Amino acid sequence: MAVVRDLRVLLRLRNFRRLLAVRVLSQSADGVYQVALATYVVFSPEKQTSPAAIASAMAVLLLPYSLIGPFAGVLLDRWRRRQVFLYGNLARAVLATATAVLMVAAVPDWLFYVSALCVTAVNRFVLAGLSAALPRVVDAERLVMANSVSPTAGSLAAFAGGGLAFAVRLVGADSDAAVVLLGAALYLCAALTSLLMAPDLLGPDREPRRPRLGAALNVTARELMAAVRHLVAPSRRQAAWALASMTLMRFCYGALTVLVLMLCRYGLTSNTRDGLRLLGLALALSGAGFFAAAVMTPWAAGRLGPSGWIAVCAGSAAVLEPALGLPFATGPLLVAAFVLGLTTQGAKIATDTMVQSAVDDGFRGRIFSVYDVLFNVAFVGAAGVAALMLPPDGRSSALVVMVAVFYGAVAAAMTRFAGRQVSRQ
Repeated sequence: MAVVRDLRVLLRLRNFRRLLAVRVLSQSADGVYQVALATYVVFSPEKQTSPAAIASAMAVLLLPYSLIGPFAGVLLDRWRRRQVFLYGNLARAVLATATAVLMVAAVPDWLFYVSALCVTAVNRFVLAGLSAALPRVVDAERLVMANSVSPTAGSLAAFAGGGLAFAVRLVGADSDAAVVLLGAALYLCAALTSLLMAPDLLGPDREPRRPRLGAALNVTARELMAAVRHLVAPSRRQAAWALASMTLMRFCYGALTVLVLMLCRYGLTSNTRDGLRLLGLALALSGAGFFAAAVMTPWAAGRLGPSGWIAVCAGSAAVLEPALGLPFATGPLLVAAFVLGLTTQGAKIATDTMVQSAVDDGFRGRIFSVYDVLFNVAFVGAAGVAALMLPPDGRSSALVVMVAVFYGAVAAAMTRFAGRQVSRQ
């Protein structure tokens, strides 16, 4: 495989190996911590789980990415990146340990959420710093390869960490606090691994004159607004339509995620252990759908065009989601997990391509920051809507039908847009 061949080439570079080790350990810890947090909120026997509690947990996990992400670079250009990895992961190890203590102590829920919020907020700085540091450990000829391999390895590590958390929870420890402590240990390992690199190796270079922090943040905010104006210009309507469609599909995926969590907890199983097994299987099948989308999308988008492929993905979801979801049965639920993973990721890959192709290079980074905000806010907003609509057992026909209508609206809009593109050619 090309990815394996590229990885072998890059692993000959000593400092790339060390930076990759920091990424793998850090993101595997993220996977462990996030699954532990989710299972604590949803599957703790002593807690009466509600859709509102799930929505709160999603907000804790995702909103820091959205609110901090666009401004993280301003601070990262002022701090030594090696030190960000060291102190950021040390801080997360301490905070994750505190989260574990709060899980077993009788404390108000808000204190637990504050601890979890701090852990996930630091993550944006670490992930952005890992990307920014890559040019310091590989040469220009290998940079594109590194940008492909390194995030892929990190995503696989996060998925493996989540799987490890499920395995530890099901096989050995019935305590979510024990799983969180495993995440804390991995964060500590990531911090110690960063010490293998010199403090100044990863930059940034010191500039003699640098704007004040407040001025830099103001400039960042203005540049984000300029990116939005660039995106909505008539000549880039293609990218704007794709981004709006993907935001709505992400909303649908978020609402269905809460529904699946409630079904696994109360609607389809009689105990928490069976519910955890069912949720783990559903997540694995959704991940398989993501992988299938990565394989299918280049061919399908080449034949149908990116707009046409988004329309097919949304249309397929509009038809299959109610057909598989309304029975509220285990078998159809698992098939739906795969289908929605495939259609959501397929549409996202096509959207990424359309945005990259349509916007000017000088605006691309800022527009993807806006994209990131929309992506996560839509997911959290969907969880809030689901919290208002779902009964305790998750069996809401109204939510399933509403999501199908939204998918259908995306399919109709993108089909119409794709038709206009063909008529102009």
